[in-house]
Amino acid sequence: MKSGLILAGEPMGLLIAQSEGSLDNVSGYDLAVAGAEFNVAVGVSRLGHRVTYMTKLGNDPFGKRIIHVLNDNKIGNEFVAWSDTRKTGFMLKGRVSKGDPDIFYFRAGSAASTFSTKDVENVDFENYSHIHLTGILPALSDNTRAAVNLMFDKARKAGLFISFDPNLRPALWPSKEIMIRTINELAAKADMVLPGVAEGKILMGSDDPHKINAFYHKNGAKIVVTKCGSEGALVSDRENEFMVPGFKVEKVIDTVGAGDGFAAGIITALMENLSLQEAVRRGNAVGAIQVMSRGDNEGLPYPQALKEFMEQQL
Repeated sequence: MKSGLILAGEPMGLLIAQSEGSLDNVSGYDLAVAGAEFNVAVGVSRLGHRVTYMTKLGNDPFGKRIIHVLNDNKIGNEFVAWSDTRKTGFMLKGRVSKGDPDIFYFRAGSAASTFSTKDVENVDFENYSHIHLTGILPALSDNTRAAVNLMFDKARKAGLFISFDPNLRPALWPSKEIMIRTINELAAKADMVLPGVAEGKILMGSDDPHKINAFYHKNGAKIVVTKCGSEGALVSDRENEFMVPGFKVEKVIDTVGAGDGFAAGIITALMENLSLQEAVRRGNAVGAIQVMSRGDNEGLPYPQALKEFMEQQL
């Protein structure tokens, strides 16, 4: 039986400030790799599942570094394309003791923005059971939007389970109206949609998780999991709706990557045929572990650490 996850996105070089302060005053940075879909891929791989990552990179040090990190995390990169004319995007990230860190992107016109249907056409989706996409890649260009739509169509034809996280990045879109329309059209093609309450306010006019779930069910989703911050997540599958509480966190160090860890937890649990409630509980746990670590994906757990964390809070 086929099994495995395929994703596509824009991984970037990540320069994390070594000290607190505004980005223009920081003198030292640590190098890592960032990207929502990349974070999900790392989380899924660490929990023992086969993952393949699709993207386009520049033939530059950041691009080569990303390949090294993919290999280190046992993430398949056979569908990574290369550009000799465009560069790999990168970003700066501040360091904070509370609140969200400052972030600044250098990604306009990146190699990933030229990812197109040509990069998707020859991929055999029959070799996978699940696909995960977000609203970030289609925000980059007309080419990437067309590629993501083709991935949805090929995945549906091949019978994959499709999960979709809106992951709104308004600054990347040509307009708010295009963003809302495109995101909701893509969500309508997914089996499972993973919005947050703040995203719901933008995408359908309400931050009420019950209304958000109802909206995406009406649009076509079989499962909707609306993230409600530290409270947990509201889950519905057209027949049942229930709240899955969040986990207690000793100290929030970095909130970036929590939603990606949440997605990785749910996807892996569903790949293991656990119940929807168990899957969302795992998602909440992985998200909680991630916020207690510095960096976008450094805290994503391996099975034993996840098991111990979940058992401590039974």
